[in-house]
Amino acid sequence: MSERGAEFYGKWMTDNVMRGNVGADIISIAELTAKLFTDAREAGISEHEIEDEIGSAYDAILGAIVGSEGINKGG
Repeated sequence: MSERGAEFYGKWMTDNVMRGNVGADIISIAELTAKLFTDAREAGISEHEIEDEIGSAYDAILGAIVGSEGINKGG
């Protein structure tokens, strides 16, 4: 397990997803997932380190977006 991967993911989500207006469509999620792994590799973190902690990055990003849309719409 990689606490480092989880910490990177949490900060990355805040900077790249939670502060932006992103859609929950398949292409947007796939692009964000690819960007997450590219940014992680540049920081010396493998996608396995991230997914060992959070499970599927795609599913985690989708869940965060869908959850935040409900919050932003007052629900």
